[in-house]
Amino acid sequence: MTKTEKKPAVKKTAPKAANKRGAARLAAVQALYQMDLSGGGVLETAAEYETFRLGKEIDGEQYREADPAWFRSILSGVVSRQKHIDPLVRNALTDDWPLSRLDSTLRAILRAGAWELANVKDLPPAVVISEYVDIARAFYEEGEEPRLVNAVLDRVAKEVRETKQAGS
Repeated sequence: MTKTEKKPAVKKTAPKAANKRGAARLAAVQALYQMDLSGGGVLETAAEYETFRLGKEIDGEQYREADPAWFRSILSGVVSRQKHIDPLVRNALTDDWPLSRLDSTLRAILRAGAWELANVKDLPPAVVISEYVDIARAFYEEGEEPRLVNAVLDRVAKEVRETKQAGS
C-alpha cells in the first residue's frame, strides 16, 4: 500500500463483539498501520490514540473502549522488538511472499500477532491467532488475508513455543 492509497475501512459489523483487549488489539493494528505510513513515533501515536480515539466518537463512529495498557504493550512491544519479530514473520511466509510484498495493514496484523505469540505466555496460541484472524476479517471482507494470517501466525506460534520449550 502506498502513501496515497486510502486505509481500508473496517466493516461496520464486526464478526463478534470485542472485549477491551480485543479492542486494544484492533487499535494497535490501526496505530501500527498509521506509523508505517506516516513514519510517526510510538509515543506520539499512542498519545493520539489514547486521547482522541480509544472509546471516543469520531465522525459519528463510536470506537470501542479499549484496555489502554494492553494497547501500549502491543504497540511498544512491536516497535521495540521489530528486529526480532520481522524475521519470525518472514520465515513463516512462503518464499514467494516476502514481508515487503504485504500491504501495511496485513504487516501490522502479523507483527502484532507475532509479538503477542512470542511475548505473552499466559494466553494460548489458539486464542491469540483467533483474535488476529478476526481483525483480518474486519479489514478484508473477502480474500485470502484471514487465511494467510491464520497460517502465518500458526507457524510463528510453533516456532516460538518449540524454541522456548527446547530452551527451558
